[in-house]
Amino acid sequence: MNTALANAEEALLVERRHLTREEVGAVAAVDLAELPDLIALAHKVRLAWCGEAVELESLVNAKSGACPEDCAFCSQSVAFSTDVDVYPYMDQDAIISAARSSRDAGATAFCIVVAVRGPSERLLDKVVESVQRVRDEVGLDVACSLGLLDEAQAERLAEAGVKRYNHNLEAPRATFPKVCTTHDYQERVATALLAKDAGMELCCGGILGMGETLEQRVDFAFELAELEPVEVPLNFLDPRPGTALGGVTPISAREALQAIALFRLVLPGAAIRLAGGRELVLGELQALGMLAGANALIVGNYLTTVGRAPEEDVALLESLGMPIAGPGEGMFVIESGGVHVKAAGSERESHEIR
Repeated sequence: MNTALANAEEALLVERRHLTREEVGAVAAVDLAELPDLIALAHKVRLAWCGEAVELESLVNAKSGACPEDCAFCSQSVAFSTDVDVYPYMDQDAIISAARSSRDAGATAFCIVVAVRGPSERLLDKVVESVQRVRDEVGLDVACSLGLLDEAQAERLAEAGVKRYNHNLEAPRATFPKVCTTHDYQERVATALLAKDAGMELCCGGILGMGETLEQRVDFAFELAELEPVEVPLNFLDPRPGTALGGVTPISAREALQAIALFRLVLPGAAIRLAGGRELVLGELQALGMLAGANALIVGNYLTTVGRAPEEDVALLESLGMPIAGPGEGMFVIESGGVHVKAAGSERESHEIR
């Protein structure tokens, strides 16, 4: 085995310690011809730090489009001309119906997500009502993703019983100004910290393939690790027509597999969830994505892009001998962009990465 890989294995599996930036940099410099060895190491680390089970999560949308931010990847931004549907926050009874569908599918958590800069007081009132009704009437843990928060809003969500807050950093600090100009990287970090300080768990990841270098991807993994998220969603850019990144060429499958493995080595104990763009970028190599250190999946479709049938992912995991987290261990998500609730294994709708 390559010396850098052997040293990383010793640190993570024998010494049970996190790797330094220098150690991960050495692993990242290993030639892609040795990618199978890196994948094998990442899988060992995932099993040793997280166990065998794979968590499945479904995405549906509660409020679509008209977002004032100019995130270069997002077809829901008002800065771009796209064909995304636009409509307001779902009816409360529809939210409860979605939560019941989630519970019946075996989940114990339900996430309400809207594509906005941050919640207005009126929107926050609606979300809090939804959170309380889901907890009281359905009995599920509730997560939210509502954009940028201030301290009072974070505390109010925590007091309402929100268990987990999703707020992706989206891109490395060095490249973020090229991805978004209507808010800055530190504002996203601040919201992530406010969510944790208020007592909520943190879900925080981003999108790979937006022009960052390999070194910047490693930096990004360490930037996320500093926030100590319990979950890290890894999206791969699926260029949306009409957006600023609509003409970008997606990263290669080998680059994506390398990135998954590197993120596992940097974040050995986090849930690393393969999300939007995996079908496009990994294609027939999605099984290797699971062997490269991932232990969670978004199944079905995304916000405005089509994924694949959940049954295909279930069959994939069965073929790999990877157990699926049982009833009561999954997460069901309401995202912005559509109104139909689809749990794992159900009819498909069309959604986009967030």
